Amino acid sequence: MSKSAFLSSSIAKKYWMAITGLFLCLFLVGHLLGNLQLILNTGEEGRRAFNEYAYFMSHNIVIKVMSYATYLSILFHAIDGIMLAVQNKKARPVAYAYNKPGANSSSASRNMAVLGSAIFIFIVIHMSNFWWKAKYSSDPMPLHLMTKEITVPVGQNPLTGEAINNTIPVTYALTTKGDYIEYSYIDPQSKKNIDIIEVRDHVKFYAKDKDVLIGEGYKDLHSLTVAFFGQDRTKEGVPANKYAGLAVALYALAMLVLSFHLWHGFSSAFQTLGVNHPRYTPAIRIFGKVFSIIVPLLFAIIPIILFINK
Repeated sequence: MSKSAFLSSSIAKKYWMAITGLFLCLFLVGHLLGNLQLILNTGEEGRRAFNEYAYFMSHNIVIKVMSYATYLSILFHAIDGIMLAVQNKKARPVAYAYNKPGANSSSASRNMAVLGSAIFIFIVIHMSNFWWKAKYSSDPMPLHLMTKEITVPVGQNPLTGEAINNTIPVTYALTTKGDYIEYSYIDPQSKKNIDIIEVRDHVKFYAKDKDVLIGEGYKDLHSLTVAFFGQDRTKEGVPANKYAGLAVALYALAMLVLSFHLWHGFSSAFQTLGVNHPRYTPAIRIFGKVFSIIVPLLFAIIPIILFINK
């Protein structure tokens, strides 16, 4: 068989499906560990941890290379799966006279192309809601800001000599250096918001009316995510999604589809690559079943908890 014939054969497509599929399983684990920070840590600590994680994932050169490899793997896995399904259909244009598929294969294995296509559509929608907004949206992303009430002296009591204090809200911005800098405050006299720094290029902080770079801020992906699934984050400039309940339901449904896809696909990938031995094949199958349940379940739990805690 020539090289070109091999690359176009169903065997080659199955090999590529197996390799890209297992690579995407590794991506799922890494993505899940990052997303779990949305519910494992709460308050400012959790918001900071998630935004720092998102910044690291988009700026580390090794992670960026792995990310592009993941995008290509998703695209190739989807296209290769469709081509393989079409090729198999052409190889058997006439159905068997006696056919009981349930006796020889699972429902997941018989519908891998349909399940995979549904997952691909979900990924496209999911990335448009989060990844695209963070990377390429013309609308500026909300910054990681935190407001605190501070007490400042505004005068002195002429009778007692005691200081007269006033409480004003001051907003701080988290920088990539790890510190918080004063961003703005409410003037106690005019009650107007006074900006202390100027934001350029969405994330770069400059001293007000001066061409002096102070630092770079974090995009508040945490608030964007929790608002999408129903939490009211209007204080951070991100209104809650009024269709949050539908978003959570569709997300959970997509994870159910992913679970069915992994149920057959995980162990099948090892079998395609020739990893088939009486000693460890049963263990691979068991691990694959556990993986196909636990990983999608944990993904689904995250938006559910965010929605319940809104």
